[in-house]
Amino acid sequence: MAIFTLSLIYSVRYLRKRSPLADQKAQAFASVGVLYGMLGIVTGMVWAKNSWGAYWSFDVKQNMAAIAMLIYFAYFILRSSIADHDLARRFSAVYNIFAFLMLVPLLYIIPRMTASLHPGSGGNPAFGSQDLDNTMRMVFYPAIIGWILLGCWIANIQWRTSHLQQHIDDI
Repeated sequence: MAIFTLSLIYSVRYLRKRSPLADQKAQAFASVGVLYGMLGIVTGMVWAKNSWGAYWSFDVKQNMAAIAMLIYFAYFILRSSIADHDLARRFSAVYNIFAFLMLVPLLYIIPRMTASLHPGSGGNPAFGSQDLDNTMRMVFYPAIIGWILLGCWIANIQWRTSHLQQHIDDI
């Protein structure tokens, strides 16, 4: 969610200032967010097989995460389907804002409204005091920070490469 938030911020910056660099950053963060989302779905499927006996149990959280990834796949299809670069950037920025706004109900609201195999919905508590002891917290929260920083680093490399490629194309 943090990586997609950065993508949203750069899309808004692009719409305000029309900076191609902000658009490249938005695209880079969106692609890293999709990478993380797909890694989450795939590793979640392995976990689900061991926990629930099937890779895909059609749990509401699984389905909503898959829909969220499809929405972001459409973002990349939209970017590549418009020949005019300025128009593609503007449409992509607006669509990226829409895609982010869809993440909130898909990942946080709808799953909590229905029964789920996952914790945190339908009266099934999420991380309570018994779920994560202090020893695990010392690893869990720094790991989250580390994954976010790794995603920022990957996005940084990606938009710098994209920026260099655009500079080479302009020459």
